[in-house]
Amino acid sequence: MRTLTPHRTRQRLVSILAIFNVLSPVFTQQTPIRVAGINDISYDAKGYPPLPLTNPWASYGRGSLSSWNGLITFAHTEPLKCFDPDQDTKYDAAILGMRDINSLKPLTDLWISIIIPLGAPFDTATSYRPGARFGPNGIRQGSRTSRVVDFDPAMKIKIADHLDVVDCGDVPMVKIDNSVALKQIEDAHAKLLSHTSARTYEGKSLAKDGKFHPRILTLGGDHTITFPLLRGIAQVYGPVSVIHFDSHLDTWKPRQWEGSPWPEGEPVNHGSYFYYAHKEGLLASNNTNIHVGLRGPIYDWGDYEDDYKFGFVISHAEDIEEVGWKGIVKKIRDTVGDNPVYITVDIDVLDPGSAPATGTPEIGGFTTREFKKILQGLAGLKIVGADIVEVAPGSSKPP
Repeated sequence: MRTLTPHRTRQRLVSILAIFNVLSPVFTQQTPIRVAGINDISYDAKGYPPLPLTNPWASYGRGSLSSWNGLITFAHTEPLKCFDPDQDTKYDAAILGMRDINSLKPLTDLWISIIIPLGAPFDTATSYRPGARFGPNGIRQGSRTSRVVDFDPAMKIKIADHLDVVDCGDVPMVKIDNSVALKQIEDAHAKLLSHTSARTYEGKSLAKDGKFHPRILTLGGDHTITFPLLRGIAQVYGPVSVIHFDSHLDTWKPRQWEGSPWPEGEPVNHGSYFYYAHKEGLLASNNTNIHVGLRGPIYDWGDYEDDYKFGFVISHAEDIEEVGWKGIVKKIRDTVGDNPVYITVDIDVLDPGSAPATGTPEIGGFTTREFKKILQGLAGLKIVGADIVEVAPGSSKPP
């Protein structure tokens, strides 16, 4: 650290006083400063420049009187009250969350296409650290430096050139009853998914009714929410192949713990929802579902045997050391084939060094760069929906 000598201190005081002498007329008389190279600007009596704007609240050409100033939306998408009976707005993509209140308003006739991001702040079926109910808001906060109007050099695409994306906010849901909350998630997701999209495309639709439906991206919430989401997907597309990015299996059968109040095992939770999804026939057959990034502990080898019976194959996190991201992409694509695909991403698939804010972190995960390359390698698959879950902003410190 440099020590200020009396001489150096006097130099800095002189410099500060010189700057103050230049600015003092402005402080006392609101006199405009004249800067070389800048055209003269006339200021009003309060020292403000003129505002020759039709809308003085416009901001960088995007603001308007109807904008929700200050509202944080996903990647600066337009906000829309999708669950109020005052919207006939057409859009291609939307973001939706789950809000903890006690009623679910009916969804009006919306024209939707491609992607609807859906937030689900539900975390009362976790086995370790809660906090994922704050995930949707945390994801939106984290997306403030991204915009759908920006060009992505890696993917060579600008989303806004192809889709009109809106953020529908959060779907109302209770926070004290898991069965009710999961039913509200299922109903909200299914309602959005039941609409036909604003755009049609070449080729045959993947849906059973032959129509084109929106794609929904759900922001969680703990991983239990994938179960009600797959129910809605199955109504439109039938059983789908699931690409499950996670450090844990999540196909555990309900266990009868000693002294448990559930004689048939604990109810659905964030480690067993795929067991129930298989039981209901929501997953594609012939082992065309895949776990990617697995590295968490299991009870015994029987868990892997059950997992295969439930329709999954496994790609461990360590595989990237042997086959690289391209090898992992190849295994994923070979597994799901030409089936409709649902992607579910548990944030703990990433190494805790990259994503510590999650409920059950496991060391040895993918880096963000590796994960981006894997996702980019899935371009062209028949993706019908997706979610990202277990984001717990308050859990960024070690447990």
